Amino acid sequence: MGKLIPNRNACLPRMTPGEKRLASRLEDKLDADYLCWYDVPVGPRQRHPDFVVFHPSRGFLILEVKDWKLESIAEMDPNSATLHTERGRAVVANPARQAREYAMEVKTLLERDPALRHPEAHRRAGKLIMPWGWGVVLTNITRAQFDEAQLENFIPQNGVICKDEMAESVDHEEFQKRLWDMFMMPFPCHLTLPQIDRFRWNLFPEIRIPEQGSIFEPPKDGGDALTRIPDLIRVMDLQQEQLARSLGDGHRVIHGVAGSGKTMILGYRCVELAKRYAKPILVLCYNKTLAARLERLVDVHGVSEKVTVAHFHGWCSRQLETYAVPKPRNLGSADDYVEALVSAVIAGVESRAIPRGQYAAVLIDEGHDFEPEWLRLVTQMVDSQSNSLLLLYDDAQSIYDDGARRKFTFASVGIQAQGRTTILRLNYRNSLEVLATAKAFAQEVIAAHDSDEDHIPLIEPESAGRRGPLPELLCCRNSNDEAATIGARIRSAMDDGASPDDFGVLCRFSGSARQVATELVKARIPCTLAEGDAKRQLFAGAPTVKVMTIHSSKGLEFDTVFIPGVCDIAARGPQDSDTILKEAKLLYVGMTRALGRLVMLHHKDGPVPDRIRKAIVDVRQRLEAA
Repeated sequence: MGKLIPNRNACLPRMTPGEKRLASRLEDKLDADYLCWYDVPVGPRQRHPDFVVFHPSRGFLILEVKDWKLESIAEMDPNSATLHTERGRAVVANPARQAREYAMEVKTLLERDPALRHPEAHRRAGKLIMPWGWGVVLTNITRAQFDEAQLENFIPQNGVICKDEMAESVDHEEFQKRLWDMFMMPFPCHLTLPQIDRFRWNLFPEIRIPEQGSIFEPPKDGGDALTRIPDLIRVMDLQQEQLARSLGDGHRVIHGVAGSGKTMILGYRCVELAKRYAKPILVLCYNKTLAARLERLVDVHGVSEKVTVAHFHGWCSRQLETYAVPKPRNLGSADDYVEALVSAVIAGVESRAIPRGQYAAVLIDEGHDFEPEWLRLVTQMVDSQSNSLLLLYDDAQSIYDDGARRKFTFASVGIQAQGRTTILRLNYRNSLEVLATAKAFAQEVIAAHDSDEDHIPLIEPESAGRRGPLPELLCCRNSNDEAATIGARIRSAMDDGASPDDFGVLCRFSGSARQVATELVKARIPCTLAEGDAKRQLFAGAPTVKVMTIHSSKGLEFDTVFIPGVCDIAARGPQDSDTILKEAKLLYVGMTRALGRLVMLHHKDGPVPDRIRKAIVDVRQRLEAA
């Protein structure tokens, strides 16, 4: 069964009757290794062919679909067709010419990538490594009518599929042969997975994942950008791409494990909605650091005028300021103040001092950090006409609650997402070694817990299989030695060509973060301490090592992560089992920020270092035995 992207339900509202029939045949008559994109923008010019059909052993086809009836065609030549319409005669492009132009553009685009060209020693040196072609699908004209009208003078006979050749009863091999006959010059082709990814990377810029964990690729200017193709590329996997392209209207919930690409999908969705609606889009998260990252990426994509990015309490404060609702007085405790701040906004909405429906869409990242009453408040901010809400959730990363699993239902807070809920289990961010160690360490708090669509499941992450070094646990003399060791490691890596942006130092307590930042400054290593107003500028300016608390790291990722002072985690406060489990969940979040290398440090023994050491040993033994 061929894979259609977006999925058929998402495509149906904008498909013609003939396109619906063809989509059904592509799904039913093609094998599982065929990929078919419908009405997806292609290349830097963002062309919209009706269908792109791709097979790793066949190459790619561009198909144009026409629901014309024979009697509606008044005239045709190689360049155009004149049609009888309800509004009179209309001149349109010959679909064969249109499909050929699109195919030529794609072929030229792909040939710019050295990895997709035959090498110099090959007899086809410099040419595309895969066959390609184009064709027309005439959904209301039979082959007999095509021949009788002598349409082969304007559309090649082997470049067309007619009405009777795409019937439901047609044999699947016969249908596939019709497609194969459309290829210009067939030749043996066996694309590897990296080559398939490069095909998708070149054709669909919006699914690119740049290095350093950015959410989506900044837009490129003109053809010059096409010459700067990196050696290593990253793209959404097919499940992520299909999900991102298939998100329809209404409320949507994505339950995804750490590193599954939730924020990347949010970024794609954000840009798409900004193109669609005149009203502003709201993107909310809990952390200031993640809000700063999202805000910067939205700005890069040129939609910042239509998209508001904020951390939740900052948004609440601005709501009160904008609509002249008095803010609560300073109540002494910061927790008491922010609780009163939210209550003031809720009261303002109930009294209609603060209007509902301010945004065409609301997108919530790290939704597991939101209290039920916050979600109930934010849901009311969605315009009832567009009714677009996206909530990203992972209960394994809910580190701000009391450790108990959330009991509320989505319906109880106004989120109507039954039938529109998706689960992402694969972790793409972490190497197998990092993820396995994090899971072994925090196994009690991430054990899978199923649920229905209206409740909150706990999903155990599965590795995508990328390999890397085994995490390290280093024993130092004291906390100063830990900071000095981190500085020495970073300096050595930078001397070998690493960027300061590659490194994140995640600390349990803010005092430890300040201590590490001081040591890095002494070592003349550029660093930014995520504290106070600096959180909003964390990703601005020149590359720096990012130093922050584990809490502030939510939603971020770094090539190398250092976590100092693990012996102090769970060493303060009550030593009951709930506290220890909550701290284990927090450290799990910190561990899963690492893309490739994870280094943890301690200066005394304790239950957490012992637990980490055991997890590393267990993972090493399992990998050696595999």
